[in-house]
Amino acid sequence: MAAPIVDGEYLKVVEKARRDLRALIANKNCAPIMVRLAWHDAGTYDVNTKTGGPNGSIRFEEELNHGANAGLKIAIDLCEPVKAKHSRITYADLYQLAGVVAVEVTGGPTIDFVPGRRDSSVCPKEGRLPDAKQGPPHLRDIFYRMGLSDKDIVALSGAHTLGRAHPDRSGFNGPWTNEPLKFDNTYFVELLKGESEGLLKLPTDKALVEDPEFRRFVELYAKDEDAFFKDYAESHKKLSELGFTPASSAAKSEVATGTILAHSAVGVAVAAAVIVVSYLYESRKIK
Repeated sequence: MAAPIVDGEYLKVVEKARRDLRALIANKNCAPIMVRLAWHDAGTYDVNTKTGGPNGSIRFEEELNHGANAGLKIAIDLCEPVKAKHSRITYADLYQLAGVVAVEVTGGPTIDFVPGRRDSSVCPKEGRLPDAKQGPPHLRDIFYRMGLSDKDIVALSGAHTLGRAHPDRSGFNGPWTNEPLKFDNTYFVELLKGESEGLLKLPTDKALVEDPEFRRFVELYAKDEDAFFKDYAESHKKLSELGFTPASSAAKSEVATGTILAHSAVGVAVAAAVIVVSYLYESRKIK
């Protein structure tokens, strides 16, 4: 499919969709699953073949039925009313925007979002996403294939501070932190504590402290939340743009220097409200 024309009207559509996503995520307490949706659509990218990536193909049954995507129909269905209201926005942009907004709404860093991704109906073969039962070699195989680094692996893992695992989706159960709707550096703090009663640690989580190269980033982020936020914002942006080249630097500049900054203060205010009601998360059973 052709890439959208990123003109002034398209940018207005994107910003209207952003507002609706912010309200949706705050109301439904669904930030964790929106981040997961964005990641799983983007994380199929192969830097060698230039296939996969953030192109909206996850909405098709073929890809949605991949084992790693269990439960993501919830997020796709939640996004549909926003898509219907703002039909011009591509699914690829919508899903990545949802991930960006989800991080901001829960108190995380502001992530630069540049629109213009094209939709695709070509689904990648199964097996391109991380397997939580594996160790460091597997993580590197998966993320290096995307074109990402060790720092990206650890920084992106920090988003596990949001949400919880469900047995029917991943085979694991429980949250990674005590406040699963607050984006902070607690994930890394808990990793360095070792076993904590009631808190989840997957084999891929443990790999981050067992591997020396990964561990140095874990230790940095555990003691310096600002460093984590900075690196996370950069890594999330890289992930969301795998295989994507903005249509024009002018459009990128307009978004980066104008509308994005205008939304930062609003995002912080909404984040405070969402964190207050985070304890509703368990009863809602939406992540």
